[in-house]
Amino acid sequence: MEKRNVESGTRGRARRRQSERIRSMASSQQEQVLVEATSFTRILTLNRTKQLNALSFEMVSRLLQLFLAYENDPNVKLVIVKGKGRAFCAGGDVAAVVRDIKRDGWRAGANFFSKEFTLNYLMATYSKPQVSILDGIVMGGGAGVSVHGRFRIATENSVFAMPETALGLFPDVGASYYLSRLPGFFGEYVGLTGSRLDGAEMLACGLATHFVPSAKLPMLEAALSVVDSSDPVMISSIIDQFCEQPSLKEQSVYNRLDVIDRCFSRRTVEDILSALEMEIVGRNDAWISATIQTLKKASPTSLKISLRSIREGRLQGVGQCLVREYRMVCHVMQGEVSKDFFEGCRAILLDKDKNPKWEPSKLELVTDSMVDVYFSKVDDEEWEDLKLPTRSKYNLSAYAIAKL
Repeated sequence: MEKRNVESGTRGRARRRQSERIRSMASSQQEQVLVEATSFTRILTLNRTKQLNALSFEMVSRLLQLFLAYENDPNVKLVIVKGKGRAFCAGGDVAAVVRDIKRDGWRAGANFFSKEFTLNYLMATYSKPQVSILDGIVMGGGAGVSVHGRFRIATENSVFAMPETALGLFPDVGASYYLSRLPGFFGEYVGLTGSRLDGAEMLACGLATHFVPSAKLPMLEAALSVVDSSDPVMISSIIDQFCEQPSLKEQSVYNRLDVIDRCFSRRTVEDILSALEMEIVGRNDAWISATIQTLKKASPTSLKISLRSIREGRLQGVGQCLVREYRMVCHVMQGEVSKDFFEGCRAILLDKDKNPKWEPSKLELVTDSMVDVYFSKVDDEEWEDLKLPTRSKYNLSAYAIAKL
């Protein structure tokens, strides 16, 4: 009798702790994603300002929950996503992912990416317009929760980058889909180098659909908040009222498209580097020199899998890209070919010595067969491919259907 009472008490305490964890997580989700409801619009504000709104598991879970609910709510016609502070979103919280993997194994990381990629797919194929206000830093996972949406508004404060190759990762969150569709081979350049783009460059290459000065954003939000329509033409016409056409800076990388196309169209990373080194022969070109040095500092494994990923993305729908990228990221987290992701996070995010020791250390040591592993199914009986939600073409816009 006494034993049963002890067991009952133990189970009761465990249930209470579980309930407390659930309540704590729910509270955290609500604090990290603020929701403002107007008549027909929902404004979602990413709210981890100290972390530059880096996406936590709680944030991704909350966004996915909200987007699913709004799609089935006839009273919601438009969703606006923005960030609080000086960043829209600086990426996924990969430092937390690494901590979770070290504590609970690579599947803890897989759980995060599975949920994040599902959110990316939902946004890419959403039946209602999403307006992302990119007034600040937009990197990595931040691009994933914005670029897939119908409207992306850049400002003079926007800074875009996919910096994954410096972290031992690769441009994920569906980046192989949208980078491969930028003009020429600009996507290969952005994905391999992690180059930072400003708002004017984002608009020029198509990462942004509009440019609105930050001073006009409150008026734009007020105008969008009263729209009783999901018609993208009407929403675009409202945004147009606040738009400006920014000029590219003289030193903009977008003015170097001719060199970028000549070099980054090459078949391999080694060929790209050779082409860049040929371009600089006989002249002093600081931009080409910096590009070469950036590539030489990045993870050789990351560069090779990133290039192949973007090239394959040119011929795939957004769902296929995300399923493939999920395979790739699971291999990265398992670390059976290379542990560069953990070393990159250590050097850049944790110890911050900015001196990662990549292994393999050189491009020529990363063989085709090693690259092939990242694109194969994970050899684990309990592992399965990413299962994306079924999307009916009857409920989607032509814009969304074109991505399938």
